[in-house]
Amino acid sequence: MAKANVTNVTIRPEEEAHFSGLAREWWNAKGPMASLHQVNPVRLTFLREAVDRHWSGDVRAAQPLASKSALDVGCGAGLVCEPLARWGAEVTGVDASAENVGVASAHAAGGGLDIRYMAGELASLDLGAFDLVTSFEVVEHVADKRAFVAALAESLAPGGLLALSTPNRTTASRLLLVEAAERVGYVPRGTHHWEDFVTPEELDELLSEAGLATGAPCGIAWRPGKGLHLSPSDLSLNYLVTATRA
Repeated sequence: MAKANVTNVTIRPEEEAHFSGLAREWWNAKGPMASLHQVNPVRLTFLREAVDRHWSGDVRAAQPLASKSALDVGCGAGLVCEPLARWGAEVTGVDASAENVGVASAHAAGGGLDIRYMAGELASLDLGAFDLVTSFEVVEHVADKRAFVAALAESLAPGGLLALSTPNRTTASRLLLVEAAERVGYVPRGTHHWEDFVTPEELDELLSEAGLATGAPCGIAWRPGKGLHLSPSDLSLNYLVTATRA
């Protein structure tokens, strides 16, 4: 597999500044990042099922990632890294924002979790390969999606598992995730740019170019009375996929 070209910078300075400005609010479940706290259990349910399926693990095990390494890219302040550590993994989190990394490190230390956090471009950090690589709600924020996905693939060890989530580029996502959600303050204004959303077909193509084979996508849907939930059939707002070396 060709190594990602580190001259292809994926971090957008305006995106880094936007999320850096929210760093201190990341762990406030009722603050501007409330939407992440609401969707995170749904993402983790998908991830746990994928981990158990990939490694034929015991679904009752408290630490399904014991003796495995995990990398979360675009980790923010650690909402995914901390559960991965509790699942037994040796965890590294990477984010464009040094402010996010600082908050993440302090929060992990306060909870007695040993997690390595680093700020910068993934392709230039030379971190090696990991059994599990995750990147949730990140690819829509990067400047060069092809270089970013290639860097994720380069970070995946043989036999490893990659898990991604991203909003779909549909009329429904424009109306609900961008216009309505930002208008009512469900997500901070300026968080989403609909034209940067990625369809399942586009993401599958990017992963295939990086030498990965994808599983069937699963939607993160919403409906009154049920809220956010996994849906194999409704990909109109947001979706998750797993990938492995082809």
